[in-house]
Amino acid sequence: MAESEAIASIPLSEVVEAHGHLIDSHIMERIFDTVVEFGGRFQVEQFTIGRTNSDPSHLRLHIEAPSEEQMEKMMTELITLGCTAVGSGPADLKPATCDRCAPDDFYSTTNQRTLVRYNGQWLEARNQRMDAMIVIKENVAVCRRLRDIKAGDLVVTGMKGIRVLPEAKERDRDSFAFMSNEISSERQVETAVAQTAAIMRQVRADGKRIVAVAGPVVVHTGGTAALSLLIRGGWIDALLAGNALAVHDIENALLGTSLGVRTADGRLEQHGHRNHMRAINAIYHAGGIAEAVECGRLACGIMYECVKAGVPYVLAGSLRDDGPLPGVITDMNQAQDAYAAELHNAGVVLCLSSMLHSIAVGNMLPAWVKIVCVDINPAVPTKVSDRGTGQAVGVVTDVGLFLDLLAKKLKQDE
Repeated sequence: MAESEAIASIPLSEVVEAHGHLIDSHIMERIFDTVVEFGGRFQVEQFTIGRTNSDPSHLRLHIEAPSEEQMEKMMTELITLGCTAVGSGPADLKPATCDRCAPDDFYSTTNQRTLVRYNGQWLEARNQRMDAMIVIKENVAVCRRLRDIKAGDLVVTGMKGIRVLPEAKERDRDSFAFMSNEISSERQVETAVAQTAAIMRQVRADGKRIVAVAGPVVVHTGGTAALSLLIRGGWIDALLAGNALAVHDIENALLGTSLGVRTADGRLEQHGHRNHMRAINAIYHAGGIAEAVECGRLACGIMYECVKAGVPYVLAGSLRDDGPLPGVITDMNQAQDAYAAELHNAGVVLCLSSMLHSIAVGNMLPAWVKIVCVDINPAVPTKVSDRGTGQAVGVVTDVGLFLDLLAKKLKQDE
């Protein structure tokens, strides 16, 4: 055998470690499966099981791969599962050569808590989100979107010196068992409502924010009164939506219809097809949504309650919008920034029948922020979860019914 062939036949090897609730969260078996999937082999050098609910387990694994390419792919996946190469040293940093241009081998973040080895210490990345880069500046690690990269920024590259801490499954299986990543129409709505209410109370006690992401279906299904009650009762700290929610809510408040259909009896209003445009026109005459509330033109509804309670709202525009209403942000970059600002310090996000906005918000959130995604179509929470938002839990039901039961449950508990 030629010397070059002999060298090529020697497998590449690494030693990796992982800490956490490796068994409960099925992380250990996923680590093993990943090694095998990429044609590698593994040998467990050390494994210690946590003895209590709060104690983490520890795994030390010797892995081999037949090629450098397969080892790189394998390590990329293993890092997302919480593995760290033993003795890998500090993270590799490269400067961005110009604005919005990262080095080709930049590390792309997940929504899991991420640490970077720098100057002999592990720095936790701030503003954690998926599909971002990590920039080190003044001994601080920050997740940045590609469009926010500036020339000279020191960007983390490669896979060295990176540690990901996956969210662990609750060991107390009776506590918030609802927060398992299952999407089923068989779950009782009342049970889902009770457990969502419990989560909201816990989030409030922890000093975190409750954010609602709502679509116009909330209005169509009669959920306006319930969502208004939640806002009035201080259970919603921010509302994120599109132009459509606000338009149909205001149309309902001014004219008693939603998309021209009377919300009182479900009958089509004569010439009702123009009512949403009449609603937009009325708000322009008033000078804006807040001004319409102040002058008494808008006297009820979701947007009215937001203005009266001082609850911030962001309305993000789209290509299909009519109008749009004054205050709708039509620049998508600005809309993303505004959404991200309101999601700061969120403890739970209620995604209420709005597929596109729910997916967008899920991509902005770190993995430890819970999402309750409510939609009559099971494909919606599935899509939210499939796009990497593993903390999303689906409730397949009518959103109007869900909100009505939720508002009553929270009021009853008080």
